Amino acid sequence: MSSRIYGGPSRYICTVLEEMRTAHKSHNYSYLLGLIDECQVLANRMEAALSEKSDIRDWTKVRAELKKEIRELEAIKESFDVQPT
Repeated sequence: MSSRIYGGPSRYICTVLEEMRTAHKSHNYSYLLGLIDECQVLANRMEAALSEKSDIRDWTKVRAELKKEIRELEAIKESFDVQPT
């Protein structure tokens, strides 16, 4: 029994490709279409993960720019604050 909490892919794309090679060597193509579909799903997940990593970098840059802008605006605000006498 697996102790994984996340229900992600249980196999790597290399494992599926190796099974494709085995199917070709044995000339047993009965399950090849299923392996192709599985390979496509795993490749799509990898592409999505790469895209998300790129998005994280972009959003990190935006966050840094916004924090800088907030600091600048707070400094301007401080100059306008009137102290009671």
